[in-house]
Amino acid sequence: MKYTFVTLFSNLIEGYFKDSILKRAIEKDILEINYLNPRDYSKNKHFKVDDTAVGGGAGMVMNPQPLFDALDSLKKENDNTHIIFLTPVAKPFVQNDAKRLAQKSHIAFVSGRYEGIDERVIEKYADEVFSIGDYILTGGELASLVICDAVSRNIKGVLGNSASLEVESFETPLLEAPSFSKPKLYDDLSVPSEYLKGNHSKIRSLKLALSEAKTKFFRPEQLRKHKVQSH
Repeated sequence: MKYTFVTLFSNLIEGYFKDSILKRAIEKDILEINYLNPRDYSKNKHFKVDDTAVGGGAGMVMNPQPLFDALDSLKKENDNTHIIFLTPVAKPFVQNDAKRLAQKSHIAFVSGRYEGIDERVIEKYADEVFSIGDYILTGGELASLVICDAVSRNIKGVLGNSASLEVESFETPLLEAPSFSKPKLYDDLSVPSEYLKGNHSKIRSLKLALSEAKTKFFRPEQLRKHKVQSH
């Protein structure tokens, strides 16, 4: 998988790939990370990439020319590049999207800044548009990283143990059951005793009950979906 981050601030992203799982995936040539700065394509003598909003309104908007030229260069390099824009006014990104996008060969994430991106850029170049939640960030870089991380975990070879994907939250409507590590007792708090007895059938039953309880508390709409699917 090749990722290209189209951003004015690549330094906000670069550090995330210098440690842990994604760093190892890059070292094993499973992932490739690139950056494209729209400012490098600006034809403005001061290399500006924003302007006032047509029709009034507060703040500046990223104007089309630098992004048109930057994304044209991406498409000329690889016409199969899948271009994703990050914006709060879009469909929510979910786990099924992560699994589907993991089948792509090249994804470009376009991160907006200021009051957003000129809509004509999105209309011309977007293959998909995603939101990661009902809140506003100062830019799209964090959202790009969130989606990149979620997608990458579903690419063969990225995780040391691919079986861990099978039991995660959102692989079913239920949230994942609580996890525990050694020691069995710490600060007078114990691991559930059933976990310690080695009866895997009872452990699975307990994990299901705990998963349902957690889902009922945090995401009741997911529990309702689970009950519909179970009948």
